[in-house]
Amino acid sequence: MKVTFEQREEELVLHTEGRIDTYTAEDFEKELLAGIERADCVRLDFENVQYVSSAGLRALLNGQKKVNNEDKEMILCNVNSTVEEVFESTGFIDILMVE
Repeated sequence: MKVTFEQREEELVLHTEGRIDTYTAEDFEKELLAGIERADCVRLDFENVQYVSSAGLRALLNGQKKVNNEDKEMILCNVNSTVEEVFESTGFIDILMVE
């Protein structure tokens, strides 16, 4: 799993690659929370994310809680059908903002 940051005018984009699973979720969450500290709007580009496990869902949930508490915004974009199915089957599609 790899995360890179790109600062755009009014948002910070986190480009994420690989799998967000038991082995990588902790690092992903650290990067996500650091990004949320830096910007009012964080966009997660999931174009190159192949899989999200329950550990990855927990990291996303913790990020969503943080943006909710701080009146910020977290948007997921370019989510493939496999990851979207995980979000739908777990109910996360109703918790997260997915474009």
